[in-house]
Amino acid sequence: MGRWVQTGEADRLGAPGPFLQRSKSKPKPTSLELQLLGLEPLRSEVLASPYPRSPPGIMRCAPTASAALVLCAATAGLLSVQGRPAQPEPPRFASWDEMNLLAHGLLQLGHGLREHVERTRGQLGALERRMAACGNACQGPQGKDAPSKDPEGRVPDSEAAPETLQSLQMQLKAQNSKIQQLFQKVAQQQKHLAKQNLRIQNLQSQIDLLAPTHLDNVVAKTSRGKRLPKMAQLGGLTPNATSLNRPPRDCQELFQEGERHSGLFQIQPQGSPPFWVNCEMTSDGGWTVIQRRLNGSVDFNQPWEAYKDGFGDPQGEFWLGLEKMHSITGDRGSQMAVQLQDWDGNAKLLQFPIHLGGEDTAYSLQLTEPTASELGATNVSPNGLSLPFSTWDQDHDLRGDLNCAKSLSGGWWFGTCSHSNLNGQYFHSIPLQRQQRKKGIFWKTWKGRYYPLQATTLLIQPMEATAAS
Repeated sequence: MGRWVQTGEADRLGAPGPFLQRSKSKPKPTSLELQLLGLEPLRSEVLASPYPRSPPGIMRCAPTASAALVLCAATAGLLSVQGRPAQPEPPRFASWDEMNLLAHGLLQLGHGLREHVERTRGQLGALERRMAACGNACQGPQGKDAPSKDPEGRVPDSEAAPETLQSLQMQLKAQNSKIQQLFQKVAQQQKHLAKQNLRIQNLQSQIDLLAPTHLDNVVAKTSRGKRLPKMAQLGGLTPNATSLNRPPRDCQELFQEGERHSGLFQIQPQGSPPFWVNCEMTSDGGWTVIQRRLNGSVDFNQPWEAYKDGFGDPQGEFWLGLEKMHSITGDRGSQMAVQLQDWDGNAKLLQFPIHLGGEDTAYSLQLTEPTASELGATNVSPNGLSLPFSTWDQDHDLRGDLNCAKSLSGGWWFGTCSHSNLNGQYFHSIPLQRQQRKKGIFWKTWKGRYYPLQATTLLIQPMEATAAS
């Protein structure tokens, strides 16, 4: 057979084996030889067979017996030839779609090679059987005698046919042996590719569990695989000085110590390490700011752990953290103040009593009427009706057929997805599409379900502090 040389294309594409090109090949049997051997009808059948034309670069069965032998040898060399060492190239990271496409293509290549080998084996088997039958006919009585020669010493074509037949049979046996080896290698390669594809799918499913499944948030700036956002560190600040031997428990205790200016202060609730908070000092006492939205600089479409620990910039947009909020309120009843602002400069202030549960209750916000009805609270709790907190990766909302945080955006105390969401997507202008507007920041009882607000602030204050003031 011919000699096979490797091209550099395989190194570039990263295929499972090198692509080969034929440098030379032996001449095909002539039509006369095939007629003498009784193979011309078989050649006609092969030429007339309706093999579909394959796209460039895809293997297909050759239309003649000789080309079939050449193609089989090429396929055998595909897995046996060692490729040249690839030139070092700078690393390039492929996307998941590219990895899936490559794995799928490799699997299809394995299936195609296997089908090609099986089809070629069948054709060669049929060819070998016909040639064996022809050999028995050709080696009749005249086969016992030595072939006669003409006066010039040449053997007639009719007497040289058995020798040609034996040579072809030996080549068929050698090709059949190579095909058997190739078949085994293709089967091993196909198993390996199937395992690799399974590993890719498993890795992708694990990453999907760690990151949001919907990426249509136009302000999302964090990508999958990155660390969860943390509250920005405050440098250059010193703990506030008070007459207490410890930091104040909350902003109200700081107010009672005589502080009348709003700003960042360090507090330490009972059983909690100290942390910095925004204190809003009013005539009613000190309020702790737990959320602020004003310009869309922070992505609020975060998982459960981020909402539990807090994220953002305390001097800008931020979420204090559910665990810190619970440490401030403790088992005490508290007041929550909600400050809303629309795009026309109008403002709204809401204030109502709450009780915030711990993580074992999914930080449920326990409310009383009429606020409970306005926010869609229907779960009965010891302190009234409650709304558990819900994120895209921990669904605790009251909709059994829908994850409100996934359908909308951000984590919130969702009822049935349509009452309020102050942690939704921030829009710098009101979108025209209604389907897009529903993902924004809204408070239904003030501006309606599909009006995205411009700015919001949430504050809490212990109830006993209100009475003391």
